[in-house]
Amino acid sequence: MHIKVETLPNHRIAYVRQVGPYGPANTQTMEKLKKWAREKNLLTESAIILGIPQDNSETTLPEHCRYDACIVISKDYPIDDSVCEGELIGGKYVVFKVKHTTEDVQKAWTEIIPALQNSGYQMDHKPIIERYTGDMINHHFCEICVPVIIKES
Repeated sequence: MHIKVETLPNHRIAYVRQVGPYGPANTQTMEKLKKWAREKNLLTESAIILGIPQDNSETTLPEHCRYDACIVISKDYPIDDSVCEGELIGGKYVVFKVKHTTEDVQKAWTEIIPALQNSGYQMDHKPIIERYTGDMINHHFCEICVPVIIKES
């Protein structure tokens, strides 16, 4: 698992939201977003796709969990009623690049918190982001971006 620290900029996003238990419905939501993006010719090699679970499934009832499938769009891109518009607030993130397989992503989740604790970072109270670009998708990778606060020594 490759790890780096990155400052993400604020991004304007178009997104589709799914409310309910995390799982297969997240994949369906992402496919709905990709279909919209493909129809708008936005799904290019340089496109940035984000999967954002908005709630902690350990503290939020499954039926209230929100998952947003997003694509970064330009400030002036017109969107229609089939998607929502929002803003991703940037900041410092520890980025974990992992193979995009169920096993590798699950393994990464078990290693992320200990890796953060050992590196002197503290999680910030923003959602964790799964980030994909066209090139990463083609090579079966994704990035798990964890918002952090740098602890002062």
